[in-house]
Amino acid sequence: MLHILSAIHDHINWDEPYLYKKGTDGLFRRCIAEEEVQGVLEHCHGSAYGGHFATFKKVQKVLQAGLWWPSMFKDAYGFIAKCDPCQRMGNITRRNEMPQTPILEVEVFDVWGIDFMGPFNPASYGNKYILVAVDYVSKWVEAIASPTNDHKVVLKLFKSIIFPRFGIPKAVISDGGSHFINKVFESLLKKHGVKHKVATPYHPQTSGQVEVSNRQIKAILARVVGVSKRDWSAKLDDTLWAYRTAFKTPIGRTPFQMLYGKSCHLPVEVEYKAIWATKLLNVDIKEAQEKRSVDLHELEEIRLEAYESSKVYKERTKAFHDKKISPKDFKAGDQVLLFNSRLKLFPGKLKSRWSGPFTIKEILPFGAVSLFAKDGSEFKVNGQRLKKYLADSVIPEGSTVHLQEPQLA
Repeated sequence: MLHILSAIHDHINWDEPYLYKKGTDGLFRRCIAEEEVQGVLEHCHGSAYGGHFATFKKVQKVLQAGLWWPSMFKDAYGFIAKCDPCQRMGNITRRNEMPQTPILEVEVFDVWGIDFMGPFNPASYGNKYILVAVDYVSKWVEAIASPTNDHKVVLKLFKSIIFPRFGIPKAVISDGGSHFINKVFESLLKKHGVKHKVATPYHPQTSGQVEVSNRQIKAILARVVGVSKRDWSAKLDDTLWAYRTAFKTPIGRTPFQMLYGKSCHLPVEVEYKAIWATKLLNVDIKEAQEKRSVDLHELEEIRLEAYESSKVYKERTKAFHDKKISPKDFKAGDQVLLFNSRLKLFPGKLKSRWSGPFTIKEILPFGAVSLFAKDGSEFKVNGQRLKKYLADSVIPEGSTVHLQEPQLA
């Protein structure tokens, strides 16, 4: 018993009215009472010398100040999680993304995604933009170069290409740009019974298919344009030819095969005598009819196989994606901060991209969230750009928190 008391005495020192504990480094530190913890944390985190560091460095600052209590790390972590300035810093990563919700359509040309690329510098024959439309099933792409990115170009694409060549789709997916959100275009879609699905702001993944097509078209153009880079609009048709005849992993074949049930005949096949190029033309009507009938049946099989291949591919992609994200548990009434990459508050690297807090009104399907602003306005964003706002310890600039000495009995 005496040995135990002696050991305790070596590590604990009572110097009325304070209690000190000896650390592993041999230094005695004052034991902080529960009611003093908040004040110490505010001093060592948000004061002029605090620096708003993370948990480990913050605890080290407390220890350097000669203070200690048993739950230092836990309390420091909780305090930092609720610190208003700290919550408004940082970026968003792939771990912040919402679970994927793939779009699967059985029929080709039922759903088109549209988007503008550009402006391109330098311009090409007066053109600065490319309007791209991609079919979500076959991955078939149509594109036109234009001097502007207004609604007139969008109307031209649908009236001269989409509607007459591929028929009336069920839905069109686009971002919220004014070239897509306007009375003229909405009137055209409404006239033909086409639904217009608009992506949530600052979330291009909603229009993922057209974004992928845009990147691939840009990559092809970058390799085929001349030294001056001014002939990109003249190379656009060649780029589309290359894209349409390229193998697409999700569907297991080329977009050309999805449309026509056979491979596109390329100049290289003629020059190097592919088997079809060496055969004589068969003019027997009966045999041609039978072959055409077989080809049509094969085309349906090709599309069904492509649909199954796309479904499996997207399921695997979703499983891989969802394993690497942090689950989010939002509910109506929660306070959240919004990551706004276009918010400009301060120049350079000091600007905070987190605005808010906002109040969640409703959790919508497919990862979308409806928010209330302080002025009562309502808007929708993707949950990827949100994080819970936990601050209840806002430290005013220039404030001072005093540590009160305990009163002697």
